[in-house]
Amino acid sequence: MRLEPSKQIDPKGLKVWQITGGIISFIAILLLGGFFVVHFILRPLPIWLLAVGCILALLFALLQTWLLPKLRWKRWRYEVTEHEIELKYGVIIVKRTLIPMVRVQHVDTRQGPLLRAYQLSSVTISTAATTHEIPALSNDVADELRNRISILARVAEEDV
Repeated sequence: MRLEPSKQIDPKGLKVWQITGGIISFIAILLLGGFFVVHFILRPLPIWLLAVGCILALLFALLQTWLLPKLRWKRWRYEVTEHEIELKYGVIIVKRTLIPMVRVQHVDTRQGPLLRAYQLSSVTISTAATTHEIPALSNDVADELRNRISILARVAEEDV
């Protein structure tokens, strides 16, 4: 049996995912509130329905801002070797992906506003079939990893 990948993403990635979850939760609560206001104006809703909606919104917010980001961060692993890139991620369904170096077409780093604020980048690895991402790495690690994968992919192509 193959060993699990050993490298973990940056701990600041957890904070970014928690903030993202908070933003998503805030938007969801605003939409739910708007739904209740519209229904309350048109036809008053039973108080128990409002209570259930509030409890569900609170549970959703807790999941998005606390539990899921921690589980996601804890389980995200990657490893880059001379011949392949291995990714392991997922909360409920755990996926392990092997990307042969000979299949890598190009590799990029990217940053959104939150990642930039925390000096983090994501590395995207493109193959003919799809794009894979290693999220929330420090800028230095992401640049080094991008360059290393690029060199290894070129060497792998020359060997073929």
